[in-house]
Amino acid sequence: MSYKAEYIWIDGTAPTAKLRSKTRILADGAPLPDWGFDGSSTNQAQGHASDRVLKPVFRCPDPIRGGDHLLVLCEVYNTDGTPHESNTRALLRQVAERFAPQEPIFGIEQEYTFFEGNRPLGFPENGYPAPQGGYYCGVGADEIFGREIVEKHLDNCLAAGLGISGINAEVMPGQWEFQVGPLAPLDVADQLWVARWLLYRTAEDFGVSATLEAKPVKGDWNGAGAHTNFSTRAMREGYDPIITACEALGADGKPLEHVKQYGSGIESRLTGLHETAPWDEYRYGVSDRGASVRIPWQVEVEKKGYIEDRRPNANVDPYVVTRLIVDTCCTALERAEQI
Repeated sequence: MSYKAEYIWIDGTAPTAKLRSKTRILADGAPLPDWGFDGSSTNQAQGHASDRVLKPVFRCPDPIRGGDHLLVLCEVYNTDGTPHESNTRALLRQVAERFAPQEPIFGIEQEYTFFEGNRPLGFPENGYPAPQGGYYCGVGADEIFGREIVEKHLDNCLAAGLGISGINAEVMPGQWEFQVGPLAPLDVADQLWVARWLLYRTAEDFGVSATLEAKPVKGDWNGAGAHTNFSTRAMREGYDPIITACEALGADGKPLEHVKQYGSGIESRLTGLHETAPWDEYRYGVSDRGASVRIPWQVEVEKKGYIEDRRPNANVDPYVVTRLIVDTCCTALERAEQI
Protein backbone atom coordinates (compact mmCIF):
# COMPACT_ATOMS: atom_id res chain seq x y z
CA MET A 1 0.00 0.00 0.00
CA SER A 2 1.03 3.61 -0.47
CA TYR A 3 -0.09 7.14 0.37
CA LYS A 4 -0.01 10.54 -1.31
CA ALA A 5 2.04 13.35 0.22
CA GLU A 6 1.25 16.82 -1.11
CA TYR A 7 4.48 18.81 -0.70
CA ILE A 8 3.64 22.51 -0.26
CA TRP A 9 6.11 25.38 -0.32
CA ILE A 10 6.30 29.17 -0.59
CA ASP A 11 7.91 30.36 -3.82
CA GLY A 12 10.08 33.39 -4.63
CA THR A 13 7.51 35.52 -6.46
CA ALA A 14 7.77 39.22 -5.59
CA PRO A 15 6.33 41.32 -4.12
CA THR A 16 3.94 38.63 -2.83
CA ALA A 17 5.01 34.99 -2.70
CA LYS A 18 2.76 32.26 -4.06
CA LEU A 19 2.05 28.77 -2.78
CA ARG A 20 3.19 25.83 -4.86
CA SER A 21 2.63 22.11 -4.38
CA LYS A 22 3.22 18.73 -5.98
CA THR A 23 2.42 15.13 -5.07
CA ARG A 24 4.77 12.32 -4.09
CA ILE A 25 3.69 8.69 -3.69
CA LEU A 26 5.29 6.99 -0.69
CA ALA A 27 5.07 3.49 0.73
CA ASP A 28 3.08 3.10 3.94
CA GLY A 29 5.31 3.74 6.93
CA ALA A 30 7.99 5.41 4.83
CA PRO A 31 9.39 8.67 6.29
CA LEU A 32 8.96 11.93 4.43
CA PRO A 33 12.16 12.48 2.46
CA ASP A 34 13.64 15.73 1.21
CA TRP A 35 12.63 16.35 -2.39
CA GLY A 36 13.91 18.47 -5.24
CA PHE A 37 12.14 20.86 -7.59
CA ASP A 38 12.84 23.25 -10.46
CA GLY A 39 13.54 26.59 -8.81
CA SER A 40 13.83 28.32 -12.19
CA SER A 41 10.06 27.91 -12.57
CA THR A 42 9.26 29.38 -9.14
CA ASN A 43 11.50 32.48 -9.10
CA GLN A 44 13.96 30.68 -6.81
CA ALA A 45 16.81 29.78 -9.19
CA GLN A 46 18.40 30.41 -12.55
CA GLY A 47 18.05 27.82 -15.30
CA HIS A 48 21.76 26.92 -15.34
CA ALA A 49 21.59 25.85 -11.65
CA SER A 50 17.91 25.22 -11.08
CA ASP A 51 17.74 22.51 -8.41
CA ARG A 52 16.28 23.50 -5.05
CA VAL A 53 15.41 21.29 -2.07
CA LEU A 54 12.16 20.85 -0.12
CA LYS A 55 12.61 19.94 3.56
CA PRO A 56 9.39 18.88 5.35
CA VAL A 57 8.70 20.90 8.51
CA PHE A 58 4.98 20.42 9.16
CA ARG A 59 2.54 17.68 8.24
CA CYS A 60 -1.18 17.12 8.72
CA PRO A 61 -3.95 14.91 7.32
CA ASP A 62 -5.04 15.80 3.78
CA PRO A 63 -8.78 16.55 4.05
CA ILE A 64 -9.17 16.82 0.27
CA ARG A 65 -7.97 13.30 -0.49
CA GLY A 66 -8.85 11.76 2.87
CA GLY A 67 -7.54 8.42 4.05
CA ASP A 68 -3.92 8.32 5.13
CA HIS A 69 -2.82 11.01 2.67
CA LEU A 70 -0.88 14.00 3.98
CA LEU A 71 -0.28 17.70 3.42
CA VAL A 72 3.41 18.45 3.93
CA LEU A 73 4.63 22.03 4.37
CA CYS A 74 8.28 22.48 3.45
CA GLU A 75 11.12 24.94 3.79
CA VAL A 76 13.16 25.68 0.66
CA TYR A 77 16.92 25.04 0.81
CA ASN A 78 19.81 25.39 -1.58
CA THR A 79 21.67 22.26 -2.62
CA ASP A 80 24.58 23.22 -0.34
CA GLY A 81 22.32 22.82 2.70
CA THR A 82 21.74 26.52 3.39
CA PRO A 83 18.25 28.07 3.59
CA HIS A 84 17.19 29.71 0.33
CA GLU A 85 16.92 33.50 0.46
CA SER A 86 13.13 33.20 0.07
CA ASN A 87 12.98 30.97 3.17
CA THR A 88 11.60 33.43 5.73
CA ARG A 89 10.72 30.59 8.11
CA ALA A 90 14.42 30.01 8.81
CA LEU A 91 14.75 33.60 10.04
CA LEU A 92 11.69 33.29 12.29
CA ARG A 93 12.98 30.04 13.75
CA GLN A 94 16.06 31.78 15.14
CA VAL A 95 14.05 34.58 16.78
CA ALA A 96 11.35 32.22 18.10
CA GLU A 97 13.96 30.01 19.74
CA ARG A 98 15.73 32.97 21.34
CA PHE A 99 12.58 34.36 22.94
CA ALA A 100 10.81 31.06 23.67
CA PRO A 101 11.16 31.55 27.45
CA GLN A 102 8.78 34.55 27.17
CA GLU A 103 6.14 32.21 25.69
CA PRO A 104 4.95 34.46 22.81
CA ILE A 105 1.71 33.41 21.12
CA PHE A 106 -0.28 34.75 18.17
CA GLY A 107 -3.76 34.73 16.73
CA ILE A 108 -3.93 35.92 13.11
CA GLU A 109 -7.17 37.09 11.46
CA GLN A 110 -6.89 36.22 7.77
CA GLU A 111 -9.19 38.27 5.54
CA TYR A 112 -9.61 37.36 1.88
CA THR A 113 -11.89 38.05 -1.07
CA PHE A 114 -13.59 35.62 -3.45
CA PHE A 115 -13.51 36.47 -7.14
CA GLU A 116 -15.60 34.99 -9.92
CA GLY A 117 -13.77 35.89 -13.09
CA ASN A 118 -12.65 39.50 -12.80
CA ARG A 119 -15.16 40.69 -10.21
CA PRO A 120 -15.68 40.00 -6.52
CA LEU A 121 -18.27 37.35 -5.73
CA GLY A 122 -21.59 39.14 -5.19
CA PHE A 123 -20.76 42.16 -7.34
CA PRO A 124 -23.17 42.67 -10.28
CA GLU A 125 -21.81 42.38 -13.80
CA ASN A 126 -22.26 46.12 -14.24
CA GLY A 127 -21.84 48.69 -11.49
CA TYR A 128 -21.58 48.08 -7.78
CA PRO A 129 -23.66 46.44 -5.05
CA ALA A 130 -25.27 48.38 -2.21
CA PRO A 131 -22.76 50.26 -0.03
CA GLN A 132 -21.05 48.63 2.93
CA GLY A 133 -23.15 48.21 6.02
CA GLY A 134 -25.11 44.97 6.06
CA TYR A 135 -22.50 42.54 4.81
CA TYR A 136 -20.34 42.25 7.94
CA CYS A 137 -21.40 39.09 9.82
CA GLY A 138 -24.58 39.21 7.74
CA VAL A 139 -27.07 36.54 6.76
CA GLY A 140 -29.24 36.09 3.67
CA ALA A 141 -28.64 35.56 -0.03
CA ASP A 142 -28.89 39.29 -0.73
CA GLU A 143 -25.86 40.06 1.45
CA ILE A 144 -23.78 36.88 1.77
CA PHE A 145 -21.86 35.29 -1.09
CA GLY A 146 -19.70 32.17 -0.98
CA ARG A 147 -20.80 30.72 2.33
CA GLU A 148 -20.77 27.15 0.99
CA ILE A 149 -17.08 27.55 0.11
CA VAL A 150 -16.31 29.08 3.50
CA GLU A 151 -18.03 26.26 5.38
CA LYS A 152 -16.21 23.63 3.31
CA HIS A 153 -12.91 25.37 3.93
CA LEU A 154 -13.62 25.44 7.66
CA ASP A 155 -14.44 21.72 7.63
CA ASN A 156 -11.23 21.00 5.70
CA CYS A 157 -9.12 22.97 8.16
CA LEU A 158 -10.69 21.17 11.12
CA ALA A 159 -10.21 17.79 9.45
CA ALA A 160 -6.55 18.68 8.91
CA GLY A 161 -6.20 19.39 12.62
CA LEU A 162 -5.32 23.05 12.13
CA GLY A 163 -5.80 25.50 14.97
CA ILE A 164 -8.52 27.47 13.22
CA SER A 165 -10.62 29.33 15.78
CA GLY A 166 -13.42 30.99 13.83
CA ILE A 167 -14.86 32.47 10.62
CA ASN A 168 -17.02 35.46 9.72
CA ALA A 169 -18.29 37.42 6.74
CA GLU A 170 -16.45 40.71 6.30
CA VAL A 171 -17.43 44.27 5.38
CA MET A 172 -17.39 43.95 1.57
CA PRO A 173 -19.49 41.47 -0.45
CA GLY A 174 -17.52 38.30 -1.18
CA GLN A 175 -15.04 39.14 1.57
CA TRP A 176 -14.50 36.73 4.48
CA GLU A 177 -12.17 36.02 7.37
CA PHE A 178 -10.86 33.03 9.25
CA GLN A 179 -8.73 33.08 12.36
CA VAL A 180 -5.80 30.83 13.28
CA GLY A 181 -4.44 30.58 16.83
CA PRO A 182 -3.61 31.23 19.55
CA LEU A 183 -0.40 29.38 18.78
CA ALA A 184 3.36 29.81 19.12
CA PRO A 185 5.07 31.81 16.33
CA LEU A 186 6.23 28.95 14.11
CA ASP A 187 3.01 27.01 14.65
CA VAL A 188 0.67 29.88 13.79
CA ALA A 189 2.65 30.78 10.66
CA ASP A 190 2.92 27.16 9.44
CA GLN A 191 -0.77 26.55 9.98
CA LEU A 192 -1.81 29.83 8.36
CA TRP A 193 0.13 28.93 5.21
CA VAL A 194 -1.53 25.50 5.09
CA ALA A 195 -4.96 27.08 5.73
CA ARG A 196 -4.30 29.44 2.82
CA TRP A 197 -3.42 26.49 0.58
CA LEU A 198 -6.64 24.77 1.63
CA LEU A 199 -8.58 27.97 0.91
CA TYR A 200 -7.30 28.14 -2.66
CA ARG A 201 -7.74 24.41 -3.19
CA THR A 202 -11.28 24.36 -1.76
CA ALA A 203 -12.40 27.37 -3.80
CA GLU A 204 -10.94 25.74 -6.91
CA ASP A 205 -13.58 22.99 -6.70
CA PHE A 206 -16.28 25.69 -6.86
CA GLY A 207 -14.77 27.48 -9.85
CA VAL A 208 -13.98 30.49 -7.66
CA SER A 209 -10.63 32.08 -6.82
CA ALA A 210 -9.59 33.62 -3.51
CA THR A 211 -7.25 36.58 -3.31
CA LEU A 212 -5.28 38.15 -0.47
CA GLU A 213 -5.01 41.44 -2.36
CA ALA A 214 -4.82 44.29 0.15
CA LYS A 215 -7.26 46.54 -1.74
CA PRO A 216 -9.21 44.27 -4.10
CA VAL A 217 -11.70 47.01 -5.06
CA LYS A 218 -10.75 50.66 -5.33
CA GLY A 219 -12.92 53.32 -3.76
CA ASP A 220 -15.11 53.32 -0.66
CA TRP A 221 -14.62 49.65 0.20
CA ASN A 222 -12.66 48.09 3.03
CA GLY A 223 -9.32 46.55 2.21
CA ALA A 224 -8.26 43.10 3.40
CA GLY A 225 -5.95 42.71 6.37
CA ALA A 226 -4.38 40.11 8.63
CA HIS A 227 -4.85 41.67 12.06
CA THR A 228 -2.21 40.08 14.27
CA ASN A 229 -2.98 39.46 17.94
CA PHE A 230 0.03 38.98 20.19
CA SER A 231 0.94 38.33 23.80
CA THR A 232 3.72 37.00 26.00
CA ARG A 233 3.39 35.35 29.37
CA ALA A 234 4.13 38.70 31.06
CA MET A 235 1.42 40.44 28.98
CA ARG A 236 -1.06 37.74 29.91
CA GLU A 237 -0.28 38.39 33.58
CA GLY A 238 -0.07 42.18 33.77
CA TYR A 239 -0.85 45.52 32.13
CA ASP A 240 2.52 47.26 32.25
CA PRO A 241 4.01 44.78 29.72
CA ILE A 242 1.04 45.55 27.43
CA ILE A 243 2.05 49.22 27.37
CA THR A 244 5.72 48.30 26.99
CA ALA A 245 4.90 46.27 23.87
CA CYS A 246 2.76 49.05 22.38
CA GLU A 247 5.48 51.64 23.03
CA ALA A 248 8.13 49.36 21.54
CA LEU A 249 6.19 49.03 18.29
CA GLY A 250 6.11 52.84 18.07
CA ALA A 251 9.77 53.46 18.98
CA ASP A 252 12.00 55.44 16.61
CA GLY A 253 12.14 53.76 13.22
CA LYS A 254 10.08 50.73 14.21
CA PRO A 255 6.72 51.71 12.64
CA LEU A 256 8.22 52.18 9.17
CA GLU A 257 10.46 49.12 9.52
CA HIS A 258 7.41 46.97 10.25
CA VAL A 259 4.98 48.51 7.77
CA LYS A 260 7.43 48.10 4.89
CA GLN A 261 7.33 44.34 5.54
CA TYR A 262 3.62 44.03 6.34
CA GLY A 263 2.56 43.13 2.80
CA SER A 264 2.37 44.53 -0.72
CA GLY A 265 0.09 47.51 -1.34
CA ILE A 266 0.13 48.74 2.25
CA GLU A 267 -0.38 52.40 1.25
CA SER A 268 -3.56 51.58 -0.66
CA ARG A 269 -5.11 49.95 2.42
CA LEU A 270 -3.74 51.97 5.35
CA THR A 271 -5.19 55.31 4.28
CA GLY A 272 -6.63 56.44 7.61
CA LEU A 273 -10.12 55.44 6.42
CA HIS A 274 -12.01 52.15 6.59
CA GLU A 275 -10.94 51.24 10.13
CA THR A 276 -7.23 51.85 9.55
CA ALA A 277 -4.55 54.26 10.68
CA PRO A 278 -2.44 55.99 7.99
CA TRP A 279 0.47 53.80 6.92
CA ASP A 280 3.05 56.47 7.86
CA GLU A 281 1.67 57.23 11.34
CA TYR A 282 1.68 55.20 14.54
CA ARG A 283 -0.56 55.30 17.55
CA TYR A 284 -2.17 52.83 19.91
CA GLY A 285 -5.39 53.03 21.86
CA VAL A 286 -7.99 51.11 23.81
CA SER A 287 -10.87 49.76 21.71
CA ASP A 288 -9.72 51.95 18.79
CA ARG A 289 -10.03 50.25 15.41
CA GLY A 290 -8.60 53.34 13.75
CA ALA A 291 -5.34 52.94 15.66
CA SER A 292 -2.25 51.12 14.43
CA VAL A 293 -2.36 48.89 17.50
CA ARG A 294 -5.54 48.25 19.49
CA ILE A 295 -5.73 47.29 23.13
CA PRO A 296 -9.05 45.43 23.48
CA TRP A 297 -11.40 46.96 26.03
CA GLN A 298 -11.45 43.84 28.21
CA VAL A 299 -7.65 43.94 28.42
CA GLU A 300 -7.79 47.40 29.97
CA VAL A 301 -10.53 46.27 32.34
CA GLU A 302 -8.71 43.08 33.42
CA LYS A 303 -5.27 44.73 33.28
CA LYS A 304 -3.80 41.81 31.33
CA GLY A 305 -4.15 40.07 27.98
CA TYR A 306 -2.95 40.87 24.47
CA ILE A 307 -2.65 43.54 21.77
CA GLU A 308 -3.82 43.63 18.15
CA ASP A 309 -1.54 45.01 15.43
CA ARG A 310 -4.07 46.11 12.80
CA ARG A 311 -1.53 47.10 10.15
CA PRO A 312 -0.54 43.81 8.45
CA ASN A 313 -2.09 43.23 5.03
CA ALA A 314 -3.99 40.10 4.10
CA ASN A 315 -1.01 39.21 1.87
CA VAL A 316 1.57 39.50 4.66
CA ASP A 317 4.05 36.67 5.13
CA PRO A 318 3.16 35.26 8.59
CA TYR A 319 6.78 34.21 9.13
CA VAL A 320 7.80 37.86 8.70
CA VAL A 321 5.10 39.54 10.80
CA THR A 322 5.56 37.15 13.72
CA ARG A 323 9.35 37.55 13.58
CA LEU A 324 9.14 41.35 13.59
CA ILE A 325 6.67 41.52 16.46
CA VAL A 326 8.48 38.96 18.61
CA ASP A 327 11.85 40.60 18.03
CA THR A 328 10.61 44.13 18.75
CA CYS A 329 8.30 43.44 21.68
CA CYS A 330 10.24 40.66 23.39
CA THR A 331 13.48 42.66 23.23
CA ALA A 332 11.71 45.59 24.91
CA LEU A 333 10.12 43.34 27.54
CA GLU A 334 13.45 41.68 28.23
CA ARG A 335 15.05 45.07 28.82
CA ALA A 336 12.17 46.18 31.04
CA GLU A 337 12.65 43.16 33.26
CA GLN A 338 16.33 44.00 33.68
CA ILE A 339 15.66 47.54 34.91
